[in-house]
Amino acid sequence: MLAVLVAIGGVAATPAKPGREFKNLKVLPGDISSKRLQRIMVDEFNDGLGVGCGFCHAEQKDSHRLDYASDAKPEKEIARAMMRMAIKINRKYFQERHPMIGDSTLVITCTTCHRGQARPENGTGE
Repeated sequence: MLAVLVAIGGVAATPAKPGREFKNLKVLPGDISSKRLQRIMVDEFNDGLGVGCGFCHAEQKDSHRLDYASDAKPEKEIARAMMRMAIKINRKYFQERHPMIGDSTLVITCTTCHRGQARPENGTGE
């Protein structure tokens, strides 16, 4: 868990452009705070799926450091699609007006299906 926090903290040290701290955010808001992003990454992905940062984020070329902005791993786009799905379900079926991943008001979250597993069970016991 400490490694996840340290790795995410490294992202905050590399601003994308003035007034915007993180690069390549397509579902999460561009002005998200470091604290909120860390909470989402730890609570939703680390805990909810039981995975570390390297599950979705590719390594930098010639390094073992993660390139958080890279879209090289397909898991990252899958995570985005899953976040969009959770937001849509919360909006449509639970009348959340402005659902956001990481909000405590969400009824459906990553953990709802994943329950700490990278690939959730399909309900047939397989």
